[in-house]
This record gives sequence, C-alpha cells and structure tokens, in this order.
Amino acid sequence: MALVCDTGPLLAALDAADPDHERCAGLLTAGDEDLVVPALVLAELDYWCSRRLGPDAWLIFLDDLLAGVYRVEPPTGADLARCRELQARYADLKLGLVDASVVALVERLSEPKVATLDQRHFRAVRPAHIEALELLP
Repeated sequence: MALVCDTGPLLAALDAADPDHERCAGLLTAGDEDLVVPALVLAELDYWCSRRLGPDAWLIFLDDLLAGVYRVEPPTGADLARCRELQARYADLKLGLVDASVVALVERLSEPKVATLDQRHFRAVRPAHIEALELLP
C-alpha cells in the first residue's frame, strides 16, 4: 500500500505555524506505507516553500527525499494523457496539472486514498478505479 501525497500536507508538515501542521506531520510519520510524491508535486512544493518558509524548509524536505522517506513517481505518458482528460473534464474547476497528476498516479497505483488538504478539487474529481477518493488527513 502507498499513500500518494499532494502538496498541501507536505507543506503543512514542514510549517510548524500552519494550522494543519500536527495532523499532517502525524499522517506522514505515523504510517508504515510508502509515501509517494508525484514528481510534479515537487516543483509546486519548492515554489510554496520559497514563498512561505524560505529555502531551509525545502532543503529539509529534499534531505528526507534523498534519505528514502518519500518515493518520487514521474508521470508516464499514459499519466499525462489521463491528466489531459481530467483537465478537460473538470475545466470548470480549473483543475491544474499537479492535481490531475495526483489523480492519475492514484489511479495507476490503484490506491483508494490521497493525502491532501484540497477538498474542493479532490472531492469533485471521480477517479476511474473507485467511486470517490478517501482524503487524508
């Protein structure tokens, strides 16, 4: 089993001042399943770390990544095609590539859940393999 991680919980876990810090840090440290980060999430996390937290937070995350705490999954061609389908289908939600890549990866791994704070997008999107995603924390 794997837990696919969106940007929000990763950022909140790095930011002790974030109101969701405790829940997200607990989610990422308490489980025994693989923590999987879609490669496109890395770029978004780097951006938000630099905007909100400064470079040290990103470097701490990157050290954890390099130490094997997280597994990075690059998008496949099929994932990108699925992202295109999702972005077209949910154009009214303005579903971005990063969120679409999270859904595509969850589908590819046949996982029922995702670590996200983005209730708006992930409650609305219907994955191909299950009726609805379980959103954690």
